[in-house]
Amino acid sequence: MANLLNNTFTTPYKTAPFSAIKNEDFLPAIKKEIQKTKEEINAITTNSEAPTFKNTIEALEFSGEQLDRITSIFYNLNSAETNKEIQKLAQEISPLLSEFGNDIRLNETLFKRVKSVWEQKEKLNLNKEQQMLLEKTYKSFSRNGANLANDKKDILRDIDKQLSTLSLKFGENVLAETNNFELHITEENQLKGLPESALEAAAGEAKERNKDGWVFTLDYPSYIPLMTHAENRELRKKMSLAFGSKSFQSNKYDNREIIKQIVRLRQQRAELLGYKTHAHFILEERMAKTPEKVNLFLEELLAKAKPAAKREYTQLENFAKELGSIDKLEKWDGAFYTEKLKQKLFNLDDEKLKPYFKLENVINGVFTVAERLYGLTFEETAEIDKYHKDVKTYKVLDENKELVSILYADFHPRGGKRNGAWMTVYKRQYKLNGENSRPHISIVCNFTKPTESKPSLLTFNEVTTLFHEFGHALHGMLANTTYPSLSGTSVYWDFVELPSQVLENWCYEKDALEIFAKHYQTEEIIPMEYVEKIKESATFMEGMQTLRQLSFGMLDMSWHGTDPSNIENVKKHEDAVFEATRLYPETPETCMSTAFSHIFQGGYSAGYYSYKWAEVLDADAFEYFKEKGIFSKEVATKFKNNVLSQGGIEDPMELYKRFRGKEPQPDALLRRAGLIEKK
Repeated sequence: MANLLNNTFTTPYKTAPFSAIKNEDFLPAIKKEIQKTKEEINAITTNSEAPTFKNTIEALEFSGEQLDRITSIFYNLNSAETNKEIQKLAQEISPLLSEFGNDIRLNETLFKRVKSVWEQKEKLNLNKEQQMLLEKTYKSFSRNGANLANDKKDILRDIDKQLSTLSLKFGENVLAETNNFELHITEENQLKGLPESALEAAAGEAKERNKDGWVFTLDYPSYIPLMTHAENRELRKKMSLAFGSKSFQSNKYDNREIIKQIVRLRQQRAELLGYKTHAHFILEERMAKTPEKVNLFLEELLAKAKPAAKREYTQLENFAKELGSIDKLEKWDGAFYTEKLKQKLFNLDDEKLKPYFKLENVINGVFTVAERLYGLTFEETAEIDKYHKDVKTYKVLDENKELVSILYADFHPRGGKRNGAWMTVYKRQYKLNGENSRPHISIVCNFTKPTESKPSLLTFNEVTTLFHEFGHALHGMLANTTYPSLSGTSVYWDFVELPSQVLENWCYEKDALEIFAKHYQTEEIIPMEYVEKIKESATFMEGMQTLRQLSFGMLDMSWHGTDPSNIENVKKHEDAVFEATRLYPETPETCMSTAFSHIFQGGYSAGYYSYKWAEVLDADAFEYFKEKGIFSKEVATKFKNNVLSQGGIEDPMELYKRFRGKEPQPDALLRRAGLIEKK
């Protein structure tokens, strides 16, 4: 019987036919598409004509389209709707794809043709996008060992195969540790301080597990309310230590050895390719360019943030002591006393705000912001297949009612879904044979579920998360490039967070909040005093928050910016790095690195600094919006034309300067964070 994954999809808009796909379809379909793509590559290498941009670079760019589609479906399911079967398949499929990738990048005949085009690049009269594609294609070979001797190519293949398996295993271990923990409470008096919504969600979780009372898990919507509101310090400590010790427990899910293997293999790989460290290799393809520049950037921000962070910590500790319950502030006290202090200073807490942030209203709000800025409309549709009943599907249309994109939105936690929030792609945008083939984009979150008595009411943090992921989605949806590998979010990693982080700013603006912040029962618009307090409290404890982000960036660089071969003890190494940013007493039972999925499973190795880097860009960009009005069509059009639609077709600094008229300045971020005086 024919495997539907190997054919062009006959669904509306050629969307993924989820309900018709069986898990057992993936492996044979991927094997077949690998074979088909090899034949396409073979047609390029055996072409008797001299290598040209069209018959070599473009032909390679458009090869393997169906393989790309199937693997994106598979890996997105492995993140959002996984099970043991899919995880087992991933262990087989990842090495296959890694090997296939190496087969292409280490194909000498193919590289000779690419190199031949590369060497004539000055004479070819290519436009900017073609130049970038040529450079990216050539580097994808040279940076992956095409210039190596054959014996070294074999070593590289082996390293890549190992790394692909290890990073999958790392992620599976973290997910297993998250799913294996539960805090089961049967006495309500232990849960003093917790808001009704958190109690109701925990009761629902217990019911699902056929238990009495309340169950709390390490999923954010369960973990965060308990850490923020539970008066029972022992419960907070128990949850904090469980969360902080994921994959650091001398059991079969321990990630310490995996980390050491990953960083050593990455270092070995970098050296093999002629780079000093993995960070030197990675940063060559980033705005920051070198580890030295990243470290300098982190140190400069640390110098500005640390005095403020220390003052905030002292203020928090004194406040906690005043309340009379503790003599020393510990990690599991931070969120609790921060929330209490915030309430005292601003008389504002999440429970007061949540009734104004019904999920459906916030979704409509972010859609309206996108409509006012970029002329987009979002039509929910039932004709597009889903991978889970909770997923919402939309057609995204422009002002002429032309299709811009398909959007999937998946908002609530479940067993087969990893923690956190992300944007992803099921089909990239590109132009071929006169057709502009539009993208299929997805945002995945883990927001508080509706309960029997209440709809899904978001914390303000969840509101900003939704805007953040939607910013990434806009970058994908508005893509308008010729080549798929340069489309949408296919940009330098320290640039990719700009569209997402800049959109968060609208959450703090009165004109935007009035669109969607309406009480779910009375429809009353959020009181303006709350809006003012949201703005005032936006920089509350910003010094501590900045220090925390910098500590993650520094930890990442410590693993990847120097030779890690002599690191024997993961925890000791981490403690030494955190010394410069430590405020809370150290907890020997916990370790950040063992669950630091961004850098050991996701693509952020030697790149975590980019969140702060992009904040500099976003603060600078939003100052421009503020100057002209937050719904300024002029600024929005410039942002769309120079950033959102352009993908990776040019150096991002050039794109940014074309939008802004100048390079970004860190002062805008420091002003917004309250770390320097406002103009």
